[in-house]
This record gives sequence, structure tokens and C-alpha cells, in this order.
Amino acid sequence: MAESVDSASDAVRKGLIEIFRPQLKKLIKADQVVDYIHYLSPEQKGQIQQKEGAVAADQLITEVLKGPHEPGWFQGFVDALVQAECEPAAKYVKGEMPSPKEEAENEMCAELLRILYPDLLEKMDVPVLSRDCVAAELITEADKEIIEAEQEPRRQRRKLLERIVQSDGWYSNFLDVLRKEQHKSLYKVLTGQSAEEDDTEKTPSHKDDLTGNECPAPGPAKDLKGEDCPATAAAPSDESTDLYSAENAESAQPESSAEPSKVGDEDDSQAAADDSQKEKIVLRDYQMEVARPALEGKNIIICLPTGTGKTRVAVYITKMHLDKRKKEGLPAKVIVLVNKVPLVEQLYSEEFSKFLKPTYKVERVSGNSELKITFTEIVKMYDVVVCTAQILENSLERSVSGEDEGVNLSDVSLIVIDECHHTQKGGVYNHIMMRFLTQKHKNKKLEKEQKETTPLPQILGLTASPGVGGATKMSKTEEHILRICANLDASTIMTANLGKYSKESLKKVEGIEARKADPFGDVIKKIMNDIHTHAELNPGHECGSQTYEQWVVQTEREAVKEAKEKLRDCAEHLKQYNTGLQLSNTIRMCDAFSFLNSFYEDEKKKKTSPDGELIDTTDTERFLFNLFDGNKDKLKELAKQPEYENASLSKLRHTILREFSTKDKARGIIFTKTRRSAIALAQWVRDNAKFGDLIVNAAFLIGGGDQSDVKPMTSAEQKDVLKKFLHGEINLLIATTVAEEGLDIPACNFVIRYGLVTNEIAMIQARGRGRADNSTYTLVEIEGSNVAEKETVNEFRINMMNKAISKIRVLKQNDYDKRILEFQIQAIMEEKLRVKKSKQKKIRDSSPSKLKLVCRKCNIDACTGDGIKIIENMHRVNLSPEFSKLFMVKENNTLRERNLDYETNGSIACKKCGNPWGSMMFYRGIDCPCLHVKNFAVTLNGKKISKCAKWSELPVKFLDFDYVSYASQMDSNSDEEEEEEEEEIED
Repeated sequence: MAESVDSASDAVRKGLIEIFRPQLKKLIKADQVVDYIHYLSPEQKGQIQQKEGAVAADQLITEVLKGPHEPGWFQGFVDALVQAECEPAAKYVKGEMPSPKEEAENEMCAELLRILYPDLLEKMDVPVLSRDCVAAELITEADKEIIEAEQEPRRQRRKLLERIVQSDGWYSNFLDVLRKEQHKSLYKVLTGQSAEEDDTEKTPSHKDDLTGNECPAPGPAKDLKGEDCPATAAAPSDESTDLYSAENAESAQPESSAEPSKVGDEDDSQAAADDSQKEKIVLRDYQMEVARPALEGKNIIICLPTGTGKTRVAVYITKMHLDKRKKEGLPAKVIVLVNKVPLVEQLYSEEFSKFLKPTYKVERVSGNSELKITFTEIVKMYDVVVCTAQILENSLERSVSGEDEGVNLSDVSLIVIDECHHTQKGGVYNHIMMRFLTQKHKNKKLEKEQKETTPLPQILGLTASPGVGGATKMSKTEEHILRICANLDASTIMTANLGKYSKESLKKVEGIEARKADPFGDVIKKIMNDIHTHAELNPGHECGSQTYEQWVVQTEREAVKEAKEKLRDCAEHLKQYNTGLQLSNTIRMCDAFSFLNSFYEDEKKKKTSPDGELIDTTDTERFLFNLFDGNKDKLKELAKQPEYENASLSKLRHTILREFSTKDKARGIIFTKTRRSAIALAQWVRDNAKFGDLIVNAAFLIGGGDQSDVKPMTSAEQKDVLKKFLHGEINLLIATTVAEEGLDIPACNFVIRYGLVTNEIAMIQARGRGRADNSTYTLVEIEGSNVAEKETVNEFRINMMNKAISKIRVLKQNDYDKRILEFQIQAIMEEKLRVKKSKQKKIRDSSPSKLKLVCRKCNIDACTGDGIKIIENMHRVNLSPEFSKLFMVKENNTLRERNLDYETNGSIACKKCGNPWGSMMFYRGIDCPCLHVKNFAVTLNGKKISKCAKWSELPVKFLDFDYVSYASQMDSNSDEEEEEEEEEIED
């Protein structure tokens, strides 16, 4: 039958896929297959990846069948299935079906697993079992990563079973895995006998059921009391047991404990097995030296250079802390705080989980987690929790406000703070530590009054550099570092002499000569000067500079505030031209032209209604459009002339070629300033043939926030890039500052900072990314950036910081404690004043009627706060008839997102000027115009607010959206309209 399929028409192929859809839904790993199907759009892939299991597979099949079909689509689908290791599914698609007997036997084995599913869930140790299943080729490494990416333990276990039953001959291979000592309890559940019995009695056989051999005729399943269960027994009604489907996975309840089962006399043997599975922590002499005060229970800061094992020391301290408190019968709970989402997974998988499991229960939580239990419950269930600091701060605040149980500092016995130099005013670390310091000083009063005090956790701070805080004098540098010590309640700051373990990168500075001619930049500057004349502006700053950018941003804000439409439009376009100049000076002229051209194409689209009609444009808009159109061809032609490219790019090219031609297995990072330059530089490397000859594989790594107009990377995308870099699939990483701090990239042997110099902390962090022996650190200058001078200043600051730390370390303890206490009292007083002002601000909170929104583009009055309602304490919507007359709805697939009760798949824009106002949200059957405040000029109490990027910046409490009342009104209106129509028909 396979031969006939190869030559079959598309209709036959689609029919074949449709016939076997039920089997394919069980066998296809959709989240992996989509990566290998090139003819599916990013939107289609995104929709599939939002689903799980059989639901995702069904959606994938639908999209593949939908078309339009290009030549080779069918073979591409088959190849994708094979590449994603879904060979059983590929066989069905090609018509290579198993015999009815084989199919029935495989289904019988899966049915047995369904029946025993609840017992299996209670006993599975996912990290160990998934590792063994990979070794037995039951699942792939990709499967393992997807499983371990799940946050909730029960969902992890369910997903592991789903993946196992999708492999060829899974039953017999699974039994072989379960014979291992650490899986004995699972073996007993699945077979009803001991592993030793099965080794001697192998009748009936349990060979590969899809290869023509016999499937087992398993003995009767046992219930929890050891009694026989019928083979057709139904699974518990409250548990979804379809191992081929994830449709009901969301309803799975979290288990109460992730600790391996221990019964009676097996405790000691289980503990021994735990120790044998856990990797041992071995510290170097200098690491043990800096850890010693913390092992004595003191609060300290550990200051060691990047790559010298600060985190490993923290893991060791955590283990000793837990061991000691458990032995003494004291409660033990450790929270590890990080300031970036990617660091959560890194510290969890590479350090804390690796060395502490299975003796201790370790979990990680971040803003990307999709756990079905609260953070409070996670803290209760696990011994060690790695999380972003904001997660803990939110829970502490909820506890104080009484919103829910939350977490208290007294629930924790040790807090580890990574990159603790961020514990300064305004930071989330500082908010947490202010709670700590306030309670500490309350405890002192309670002690004097001989009252019971509140227990507080031990604090361990980790940093590679506390910095100088902008100080230019030694005394101010000491004060800056002492304030950080005070904020962390550190009894000392620990450093060490690394001796033979010290690694210092070879530093190089690559200067450049100024461009002899820059006709491309000259054209852009002439355009900008024409706009200055039109808008009667006198910037006083050089076009293309950072100071010019700051000036034009401020000018645009003031124009919005004062409703000066002409000035606002000119400032917005000047900002884009300034970015174009910066791109031309940093990367290629063609990248700068592409950026400007895309901006103007988008602006013209905004002036077009959904039916294709042009919206009225102002004289200024026509002037700006004509100005670009009149110079477009000239810019395009100049961008093609390589002799005018910037010298910085040539120097960077030379530096990269030198590193890859002189180093064996070279692997490096280029740090650049903006997301757009990182993306463009990665493309530049791919387009350069000489880099290809040296097998340079480049990828960009940018941040996950949405502050920029460049699409951010998701945490999954960041993780994938870092993994490929770690394993050598990518050997050149082009990154913004997201990779400077914290991310562990040990294989890197050269670092290039391309025209990017910030402060001394970032410099130390960036140099520390080069972990390998004989690594190099190169600074490539960009014309006009003065980075060489700035780097020299940073070197001076680092020397001053090191001297200040040395002076602090030799202070007498009494003198040190006195200064720390003084700073803490000052911080507490400032915090009280801040809280007082915050309360006063709440008193001044205005009513919604005092709020007015005006279109940021054409200044038309959009609405007042009276018409705005809030949904789920998040979405601000306006469903008033008056407001509906002012906007038009546009389809926008890039906005599409689905949640439990709402769906966003369109945008709303001003009818007059086309300026985006927000999105159209479909909420429980109702179209709700959802407003984005950044798109409006805001007036509150008659005063214009110059900058308002998000709703949380407005002290206005809107009324909740009354769904029942509104839906009832809609239904009533609909009935009246139907009655009127019927009356007209009768007449």
C-alpha cells in the first residue's frame, strides 16, 4: 500500500490522513513536529503550541490538511514526523499499518496503564525515571525537556506517561526500565509481582507489541489493598486517565508531596539510595573560606568574581543549613531569589536540584510558571524554592494586606539573594529586605519588653561586584558598599584570594578611524534638518547621538501633554530617523534603510481603513510622507555601496575572524546596545561568506520585556538559544545586556563588547562571561561613542571598589556594626515616610469622572473614566454606545491570544486618524473594546499627565464590569428588535 501512496494524488493523501486521524492524534507529538514543518505560518504554529496532547495533534492535522498545498507538502509532513521521532505516526500516514492483532495488543497494554494510572502517579520520581527512559529510547531528550518544563509535579508525571505510550514497543521496554532498584515500587504496581520473580519467570513474554512479537498477558492488577481488580475496571471518576490526551490535564490536582515513598523499615535503605543518586558538593579552599560565617548562621555577602563558584557555595550552605535544622528538629525552608526569569531555570536545574535532590524537595517558580497551586502552597510543600524576587514580594504583600494567606518571612529559615548588589532603593530586593529590617528592629523592642519575637530568616547575598554607586571618592564608595551590607543585614562581606584558580581574560581595545565620507548619513541628517525647519525646532544636539534621542523623546512627550499635533508628529518621525542614523553607525546601511522603510509603510497602513479607503491626513503628515518618498530611492541606492559602510563593522568582522581562526573550538559572545542591533548583527554574520567558511553559527539573545518596539524573546526561546550555545550548535551569541549578568555560559572563550560600555558592574559581569582558559575580552569602538575613555573610567572604579571592600573588611566589628545600624535606621525612617506619602496619595485618588482620555494622534476626545469598566482587575473596557461610534475594528493576528474566558483577535483604532487605541476582546460572548492607556493623552483633575505607559500609573479605581447586567440588557434589546422586525413583516 505504501507504493500506491507515494504516487497518489493529494486527495488520496488527505483522505488517508483523515481516516487515521484517531490513531495519529494518539501518536503525534505536536509540540515537536511543528518545528519541522516549514509551510505552516508562525500564527498556525503558535495556535498549535498553545494546546497539549491529542488536542494539539488534532489541531496540527487540521492545519496540515487545510492547505494551500505546495509541491512536496505530504513528504514534508512525513519527514517532520520522522525527525520529531514519531515513526509510528509516519507509518500510518504512509499506509504502513500494524496488523489488527498488534494494534489490539498495544491498546490492551495502554488500557492496563490507564487502570493503574492513579497508583503510578503517586510513586513516580520523574527526574530519575525520565533519565532512564531516555537511555532506553522510550522518550527523547526533547521529550524529557518538555516534561521537566512542567512546573506542577502531577502534570509532569502525566506527560511522561503520555510520551512513553507513543513509542514503538513501549510496554516491554518500560518494564525493563522499571526492574531497576529505584523503580521497584512502580514495577510491583504494573505487574502485580516482584522484579525478582519476573527475572526467573518470563512467561508470558513481553516483547515489542508493534514489531509482530507477543504483547504480555499481564496478571490481574492489584488495588491498594492487594485484591484483584478486573481488567476492565474503570479508573477513578475524578482523575483523567487518557494517556493519549491532555484535554483534561488542567483538572489534575497537585499532589501533596514530591518526596519518594518510604514504608516502615525501608526508610534507611531509601535514604541511602537518595545519597547515591545525589551528586556530591566539593568546595575549593577559597570557597569554604567565604562560606564559613554563613555555616555559623551569620548573615553575609559573598563577593567573588563571575565564574568562581558563588552559586555552588550557596548550594553547599543551603544543604548544611537544611541538614543542621532537620537534625535539631527545627523548621527548615530555603528560598533562592533571582532578578531575571531565565536565572530561575538555570539555578534550579544546574545547581540546587542537581545537588539537593532527591534528599530534599526542590521547586522553581517564575512569572512564566503555570502552576495550579498557589505560591503559598509551594512554599509549604518544598524544602527549597527558586523564584523571582517579585513572586515572593507579591506573596508577602498579600499576607500583609489580608488578601490571602500569603507567605511570611517567619515561614522561611534562609533566603539566598543572587546578584544582591541590586538591593538598593526602588528595587524589589530592597522591598523584601525592608520588611526584614523593620521586623528586626521591632524584635529588638519586643526583647526589651520581654515579649515574644518573630523569627527571621538567615540572609545570604551573592555578587560579583557591588559597584561604586556613581561615587568618585573613596569615602562615598565605602558608604555605597556599606549601605548594601546594611540593606542585607550582613555581618560582613566575604572575599577571597583565588590563587591558582584566578582567571583573567586578555583585554584588547580596537579603535577605529572616522568615516571619510558618509553620504547615507548626510541624506538622513538633511531630512532631519528639513523637519526641524518645518516644526521650528532647534535641538542643540548632534543628530544620531544619545543626547539627541533624549531631547526628541522629551519633546514628543511635551507635545502630547500640550496637544501640539504638528510638533508631536515631527518629534515622532525625528526619533525614527535618529534610530536609523544610529543603526547606520553601528551595523549596515541596508539595515538602517530597511528600518526606516518599514516604519513608513506601517504609518501609511494606519491611514488606511479596513475597506481600503484612505483616512484624512494632516498637512504635517503629508509633508513627512513626501519627504521620505522624495529621498527613498537615493537612500536605497547609497545603502548598496559598501565603500561607505562604517569602520566599526569592519573592525568587528576582523576581530571575529581572528578569534575563530586562532582558537580551537572558538565560542564567543558579542554584547551590543539594542535589541535591533543584536538581531541585525546576527543576520550580518549569516550573510557573510567568510564567516560561513569558518563555520560560524550565530544567534541573537535579547530580553523578554515588552518595553521596546522590537518583539521580545520568550523565556522558552532564550532557553533554547542558551542550550544550543552550551552544546556548541551555536558558537557565536550576539546579546544585549540580558546575558551580562547571572547567566552561566562556561564554554565561552572570547567576549566582544561592540560599542557598549555602561558601568563597572556590567563590565565585570561581561568580562566574566569568558570562562574558558586563554579567553579574550575585546572592546570594539564605534565612532562617536568614546567607549575607550569610558572603559578606562570603569577600570578606575573597579580599583576603587576593591580598595573600599578591603578597607571595610579590616574595620573593627564595633565600628562596622555602628555604621550598619545607622544606615538601617535611616532606611527604616525613609521607608516610613514613603508609606505615609503613599497613603496620602491614596486619599487624593480621583474618581473616574475626573479622568479624560484624548487620542494621542488627532486630539479627539475619546471618553471619560465614567464609561470605563474593569474586567478581572486587569482589562479596562468601554462598552458605551457613544464610544463605539469613535473607533473602527481591524483584524490583527499578532494580537491573538486565548485565555479561560476571553479571546483577543483584533485591534481598535481611531476613526479619524487611524491611531491604535487598544484591542477588541471577546469576553464570554461579548465584544469588549479594551483600551491601552499608552495610546491616549491623559488628563486627570484638569491636569495633563505627560507620561502614562500603563494603567497602574493612574490612581483611579474603575467600577467592575457587571457582566450579568450588561448581558441581560443586550438580550432584552435583541428581543425588542426581533419583535419590531416581526411587526414590520406582518404589516
